[in-house]
Amino acid sequence: MKAYLEAGQFVTTHGVVGELKLYPWADGPEFIAHLSRLYLSPQGGTPLELERVRPHKGMCIVKLRGVDSLDAARAYIQKVAYFSRADAVLPEGRFFVQDIIGCEVRDAATGAVYGTVRDVTHPAACDIYTVETPQGNTVLFPAVAEFLGELCPQKGYVTVRPIPGMFDGGEVRADAD
Repeated sequence: MKAYLEAGQFVTTHGVVGELKLYPWADGPEFIAHLSRLYLSPQGGTPLELERVRPHKGMCIVKLRGVDSLDAARAYIQKVAYFSRADAVLPEGRFFVQDIIGCEVRDAATGAVYGTVRDVTHPAACDIYTVETPQGNTVLFPAVAEFLGELCPQKGYVTVRPIPGMFDGGEVRADAD
């Protein structure tokens, strides 16, 4: 599992005192507001200490310690910000999207393997898992309670209860671990 995950991207400055707008790629501005530092590398490195973070129209207004002018803030525009997994606390039963990507998708009842999660998007009320089948087909799977079984990214799998025909179009392996 990655130690540093993408938080979002600095997209522009805000005001003249060194604040920046961060487009959050995490659960939203509220999640970012609970962090105390960010990083500019997926390997970590020197932390950027957060003086304050406030939600603003779906974005985060971020004030970095030591960045006190418009000119200093401009240096961060278009840079991706990362957070340390160790700095984030998730509620019980919640996982980082990054941890779900790559998980094997298994039938909750039979253990049959349907494929691998290749992407997770959130276009509306629920997450959508993009599942690549062993035959190379793509299936969009709604990650809602009635279809989703167990999420076990620490063991590399998720179980599902699909509607009949959802994963048709190729053979399904029945040799799950």
